[in-house]
Amino acid sequence: MVIKKLSPKREFINQVRKQKGLILIAAPFFVYFFIFSYLPLWGLTMAFQNYKPQLSFREQEWVGLRHFNNLFTDPDFYRVMRNTLGMSIINLVLGFVTAIGFALLLNELTGVFYNYKRIVQTISYMPHFLSWIIVCGLVSNILAMDDGILNELLLALGLIEEKIHFMGKPELFWWIVGFTNVWKSMGWNSIIYLAAITSIDPALYEAAAIDGYGRFGRMWYVTLPGIKSTIIVLLILNAGWILNAGFEIQYILGTNGMVLDVSETIDIFVLKRGFGRTGGFAFGTAAGMFKTVVSAVVLILCNKIAGWLEEERLV
Repeated sequence: MVIKKLSPKREFINQVRKQKGLILIAAPFFVYFFIFSYLPLWGLTMAFQNYKPQLSFREQEWVGLRHFNNLFTDPDFYRVMRNTLGMSIINLVLGFVTAIGFALLLNELTGVFYNYKRIVQTISYMPHFLSWIIVCGLVSNILAMDDGILNELLLALGLIEEKIHFMGKPELFWWIVGFTNVWKSMGWNSIIYLAAITSIDPALYEAAAIDGYGRFGRMWYVTLPGIKSTIIVLLILNAGWILNAGFEIQYILGTNGMVLDVSETIDIFVLKRGFGRTGGFAFGTAAGMFKTVVSAVVLILCNKIAGWLEEERLV
């Protein structure tokens, strides 16, 4: 009996027919991403033009890499890059350490305290759903010199002799942004680690307990190795956002002149130059394109490094 092999085209059609339900469900998402993620890529051509909104595409003047040259020779660009990288690294390190630590500790709630696990989880998730305007308002009130709870607490404990203007100290601004991000996103970011922990075989914990390991020993030798692949994949993905230090919190908290030099990120830089007289749409597009290219390169490099180290990677 000879089995006739289907052509690739016919085989593809058969696969589509089998998966037509899933394709119909996914279709709206493909349309959404095509409209809002792929069609706007045409606008990147502005980075190579002396773009004027009143002219059609054919009438635009092409200027090559002039805007990129202006970008790299702009002294403010290196300042905002320093700020962006500094805050991104702080957010990345603090975010990973706190989310993993919180998930490990939450997983250890057993016995009498197990009933409070869901309550703690729910409370920790709530800040994620607050807008940055509300979060920044809370931070400003907590750190304020006049009746700010942190200053009042430090004075009451005798740790300081006079009130500190936290929001006016440039050396503290990056850390304020970092710990604010931790408070807002720690609970939400821990969800995926808690899910990964549930896939670890309970027999491994029993074997570790028989060998004499306590709770911290089991966390170090069983839980952390069990979720290592998840940690590495998320680290690779987050490394791709190394130039996304944020926009809202820096824009809201960094408006005063005392911290302006350390608060402006590349997103704020693109906004100001893109809609300002000194840059224009083309200059802002060039800065945004540079940011995208760097993020893509960092993501690919981290993924390659993970492969060389024989660790989990994206592809």
